Amino acid sequence: MALVDELIAELAPDVTIPEGIDKDKLFRGLLAVQEPQEFSSAFYQKQDRYLQDQLRAKGITKLEDLKPVSDHLYLWQGDITTLEVDGIVNAANSQMLGCFIPNHACIDNAIHSQAGLQLRLACHRLMTEQGHLEKTGQAKITLGYNLPANYVIHTVGPIIQNDVSPIDEGLLASCYQSCLELALAHKLESLAFCCISTGEFRFPNQLAAEIAVKTVRAFVEEHPQLKIVFNVFKDEDLAIYQQLLVC
Repeated sequence: MALVDELIAELAPDVTIPEGIDKDKLFRGLLAVQEPQEFSSAFYQKQDRYLQDQLRAKGITKLEDLKPVSDHLYLWQGDITTLEVDGIVNAANSQMLGCFIPNHACIDNAIHSQAGLQLRLACHRLMTEQGHLEKTGQAKITLGYNLPANYVIHTVGPIIQNDVSPIDEGLLASCYQSCLELALAHKLESLAFCCISTGEFRFPNQLAAEIAVKTVRAFVEEHPQLKIVFNVFKDEDLAIYQQLLVC
């Protein structure tokens, strides 16, 4: 029995798998719907081996493979779950447990499904200790588990319903500031930011990037030991950040 078959059987023992189904996609979907819980060491060993095999197949990008666009700042278009830096930033929701929609194309789901179920449990323990939902603009840090990044910093960005208010702008800046302060406190030397609050949270891409670059630049000027990667996935965001970072 293939490793992915064993993992599916452990997570969904009563499910009959139809012929021709994409088992890798099915397993990733099952990871998304698991409630936070402690699994056996044998399960984690199998899961970790599978996820590490998947990661090697995708390929890992290291910080030294990238060329800085300015002092201490980098721009990279790609899958943040394949980036080997000290820490990556996850655009989380206020529950901080990851996305529970199977194979949803959000960064929260991508990060959790590559890190493995240990990440959801770690987030659950943090939130249980805190006793309330995470406030917008704040952040938490966990290990990266099966990611090439050592740590994940989870932050909750503002959700835009109508027009962007000055409060929304301040909360987004606070997301970047909170992540940077956590990175510094944990002695991280490199941190990759996703585009926080764009996409599902509907923050305008141009304004979000302007806030991100302004906040990060001000912080790095005071703490030049920290290298920052602006990670983008869409061509639109790549063009915006290229324009902002060469100014």
